[in-house]
Amino acid sequence: MDSAAQPASHSQTNISRFGDQATWRETLQNALVITRREVRDSFRDWRIIIPIFVLTLFFPLLANFASRLFIRLFEGYGADGENMVEAFLPLMPMIVGFFPVSISLVIALETFVGEKERRSLEPLLSTPLTNTELYLGKVFAATLPPLLAAFLGIFLYLLGQILGSQQWRPDPILIVQIAALTTVQGMVMVTGAVVISSQTTSTRAANLLASTIILPMSLLVIVESIIMIQPRYRSVLWYITGGLVIVTVLLVRTGARIFNREELLGRSVDELNLRWAWRVFIDQFKGKGQTGFNLWRWYRYSVFPTLRSLKPALYTIGVAIIASFLMGWYFSTVWTLPLQDSYDNQIILNNLRDFWEQASRDPTWVGAAISQNVRVLLVASFLGLFTFGVLAILVVIIPFSILGYILGNITYAGLRVTPFILAIVTHGVFEIPAIVIAGAAALRAGSVITRPPNEMTVGEAWLRAIADMVKLGIGLVLPLLIIAGILEVTVTPRMVELAIKIGF
Repeated sequence: MDSAAQPASHSQTNISRFGDQATWRETLQNALVITRREVRDSFRDWRIIIPIFVLTLFFPLLANFASRLFIRLFEGYGADGENMVEAFLPLMPMIVGFFPVSISLVIALETFVGEKERRSLEPLLSTPLTNTELYLGKVFAATLPPLLAAFLGIFLYLLGQILGSQQWRPDPILIVQIAALTTVQGMVMVTGAVVISSQTTSTRAANLLASTIILPMSLLVIVESIIMIQPRYRSVLWYITGGLVIVTVLLVRTGARIFNREELLGRSVDELNLRWAWRVFIDQFKGKGQTGFNLWRWYRYSVFPTLRSLKPALYTIGVAIIASFLMGWYFSTVWTLPLQDSYDNQIILNNLRDFWEQASRDPTWVGAAISQNVRVLLVASFLGLFTFGVLAILVVIIPFSILGYILGNITYAGLRVTPFILAIVTHGVFEIPAIVIAGAAALRAGSVITRPPNEMTVGEAWLRAIADMVKLGIGLVLPLLIIAGILEVTVTPRMVELAIKIGF
């Protein structure tokens, strides 16, 4: 027990040192000692460096050739050459910068587990450096070569375009945007790979787990490419860059928090203990110290205490919802809907009566309303588990942004807002709390790995957070959604119809 508590206390001490400015300088100086050693060793290994830089030199040439080929092809079909250059050419530097980083990921994946297999990790971990200093030094060392290769590739491509037949003169702001995007993408991939390397026992396992980094980043690059070829939407890339900076900070914090030299040296086999995982899950689901199952005791000693422990996450979701609603309202002043020409009380009343008659004849409408909300919250919870809770927040707040946009348009059109408010509030008094609780549980389950309790491993903390999420989903969210679904189909249309009839 003491040996297990000691590393956690040691790790907590390391992280608390970040709060002091002098300690920050000392930590970074000590980390750079490791960085210099690692970078020097990387540049000595020709089997790694030569393929990386050969490919770095090859991709710009290939991209220049492809750019000329595609532009000539489009011009042959009558496309505007200047518009093609403006839309297509900025896409290539971003792709050229992405390839060296993705290929160089092998350096990051071998930072810890590679040295362990080469039996050179023990002398390094025996140094007086703290866990945080060791970890940061490895992160910096794994980041520099890929970024240098990416910047070299981008420079060669731009040089070829400026001096070549295209004579392209890109906007300096565009170059800064591409450089910033390439930097943060590289940092996200490298920091994620270092976290994997510190938590696996073999390079084979690390390379297999690297797909959890490469696939999402590849999808992100596709999205960025779609945005990049539309010049008027390129400002969105700045928001993506900011989001990736936050992800990088979370990954570095997570890695520094869970890195433990004693565990790294002592662990030789990654074992999946399903029996232990099931016991932990059930223990958290029932509530600590609870034997058997009694519904009243389960709510009193497990569900409600878990809900109270969600206060920080509930506040976060609440603030995000309010901000999303206000943002939707703001956009209603920018893009207005022609409601004056389409708003007709009699048409709305007829539609409500049709809806009511169909719903009364077909009870599956209630099930459809419930299942739709359940599916959305399940997707939000699943995505939140692998994105530190970020995507859970986004999925939860999008409907409120739409509500703000619609309500803003109704208000600015001078129409009565009472029917719209009743259409939301009648069943929303049950549905909105369910959404907030589900979002908060998913946020905590996704973010718990960034700061697991000192007495728990990351796996145990994650299992308990998932058990809390399932517990709240079954005990509170699902009953609230069932009530909301029944009201949405049976009561809400009547309330809106009544408000329109009496002119309220």
